[in-house]
Amino acid sequence: MTFLNHLINGISLGSVYAIIALGYTMVYGIAKMLNFAHGDVIMVGAYVCFFASSSFGLPPILGVLLAMAVCTALGVVIERLAYKPLRQATSLAVLITAIGMSYFLQNAAQLLWTSNPKIFPTFFTVTDRETGTVKTGISLFEGQLNLSYASIVTIAACIVIMIALTLFTSKSKMGKAMRACSEDKAAAQLMGINVNTTISMTFAIGSCLAAIAGVLLCSSYPTLQPTTGSMPGIKAFTAAVFGGIGSIPGALLGGILLGVIEILAKAYLSTQLSDAIVFAVLIVVLLVKPAGLLGKLVREKV
Repeated sequence: MTFLNHLINGISLGSVYAIIALGYTMVYGIAKMLNFAHGDVIMVGAYVCFFASSSFGLPPILGVLLAMAVCTALGVVIERLAYKPLRQATSLAVLITAIGMSYFLQNAAQLLWTSNPKIFPTFFTVTDRETGTVKTGISLFEGQLNLSYASIVTIAACIVIMIALTLFTSKSKMGKAMRACSEDKAAAQLMGINVNTTISMTFAIGSCLAAIAGVLLCSSYPTLQPTTGSMPGIKAFTAAVFGGIGSIPGALLGGILLGVIEILAKAYLSTQLSDAIVFAVLIVVLLVKPAGLLGKLVREKV
């Protein structure tokens, strides 16, 4: 039962990584650029939801919707101001810009909301009508197995998002345009697809998902500060590479495996070395499969 508890916690954490990894994998798959500011969009979404609920008294669902709207707009602005002028630039220039945008968002958050950690409210609770006690989870097998409502909602949200995104990319007109741009942007433009709009839409969707991931992450780990999204963003990028960057199923698989490995490493090996173990597993996997677990090697003519 102890192992099962750790496994469920790992799947819950991995679900958050998977949702964040979708932003990385979609942007890289279509625009062939790494948006390292994506992790800080998570932090912005969590702050927006926090202040919407604590300062303005909005219901949690409205706070989440507001965070999604703000992060969607932020993603489009970042793409237009920082990345669109670098369409034809080298990968190094894009990478430096992405790192600079990440530090800009962190320092802007510190100026706006200070560096003092804030305790994120617990949204996923149920009040017992008979006793009036507030429950944060379910206990099974005489208390040996504990399922928090935050973990249940996180795993369910990850499954719903993956199914919806898969249907969107395969069935909708915009989704087909995204796949066309991923294959060949020049050919897609010749077929009448607006490449710039498609890339902006990709950033918008990824940033919207980042807001959801930020709320889910802070619901399970309630400390919120300007650097909250840094390490989860790096680990989610690792998950995207682990599963095969550019692949939506790969983001899901990589995120779940990464979360499970991290939690089990903390539980059975060492809390201090858990991050090192995660990245060591990534190195081993990439040595065996350089394109990731579900990635495909693409041959380029030179």
